[in-house]
Amino acid sequence: MTVSASASTAPLWQDSPPPVRLVAHFDMDAFFAAIEERDRPELRGRPIAVGADPRGGQGRGVVSTANYAARAYGLHSALPIAHAWRLSEAARRRGLPPVVFLPVRMSRYRDVSDRIMAIFTRTVPLVEAASIDEAYLDLSHTGSLPQAEALCRSLKATIRVEEQLTVSVGLGPNKLVAKIASGFHKPDGLTVVAPDAVASFLDPLPVRMIPGIGPKTEAEMARQGLTRVGDLKGWSRERWEEQFGKRGLELYDKVRGLDHDPVCTEWTPKSVGEQETFEQDTREPQFLLEQLRAMSADVVRRLQAEGFTTFRTVVLTVRFADFTTTTRSHTLTTPASDARRLQAEALKLFLPYLDRRQNPKGKAFRLLGLRIEQLG
Repeated sequence: MTVSASASTAPLWQDSPPPVRLVAHFDMDAFFAAIEERDRPELRGRPIAVGADPRGGQGRGVVSTANYAARAYGLHSALPIAHAWRLSEAARRRGLPPVVFLPVRMSRYRDVSDRIMAIFTRTVPLVEAASIDEAYLDLSHTGSLPQAEALCRSLKATIRVEEQLTVSVGLGPNKLVAKIASGFHKPDGLTVVAPDAVASFLDPLPVRMIPGIGPKTEAEMARQGLTRVGDLKGWSRERWEEQFGKRGLELYDKVRGLDHDPVCTEWTPKSVGEQETFEQDTREPQFLLEQLRAMSADVVRRLQAEGFTTFRTVVLTVRFADFTTTTRSHTLTTPASDARRLQAEALKLFLPYLDRRQNPKGKAFRLLGLRIEQLG
């Protein structure tokens, strides 16, 4: 799909046009599940979910990736694995193929990801690996939108031939627009948004399509009659800031398709974390405190493996047996570096969950997560 608009005003330059900024976002389609389906031809066309062991509907954890056949049953990333199992069983009772549940093979997925990133870097000077299955490519060097689109099609074809995988691509004047466009037609899509067509592309979309607008903000806006991106343009910068603070100023730009974030060839992790879903819901303090100790040690080891030495912000996530999830965080006045300090800070955040301060009903715990930010 290509979105374009005819120019209604004369160019502002006289001799030569300014350089055109063009960014593509490549997003692999159901990456983990697609690799499993490719590696095991007998699974072709079957619904597949990669993630935790469902254990006959008693499993813990979540779905990591579901292929499109499984998504037709209602499965999706982060869905509790027990719920995914029930959806599969419901499909089976309707005479449909049950879901094939497979464990995560992260080392395999990383190998494939590395080869795909190498395909990009063979022809594109600026490539930012945003995650294991997505990347931003600065295609400004192509000089024009048609040339950039042709390169995107060529890269899609190369990935299909060399890796037997499909990728959906968004091409636009910045990372924000490219990211939104890449999800517009999945799987195996290519959506091109011309620089002068950003408004016509974004305005009809639901407000939730703008990164940073979650379900709570969406509901709040809906109460005010604001359901489409174009509806939000009536707000002034002052109103955005008054309503949402600093984040409001960022959203003011985003709803207008403005984004000056460059494509960076060196990706720096913004955080390092671990989380553990327990085999059984528990209220046992000693067990929970031991989990925090182990996670603190693991997180610091990962911090050092990533080439960092310090952190300043500690974030604790708690999920109760009823799936209620809460987060608490604390930013240190000076950077810390060792597991013992991290454990102490995590303990301060966690202790209120053992009494009425953060857990008045005495609910059992399903998951603990620990994350550090502001790495140095």
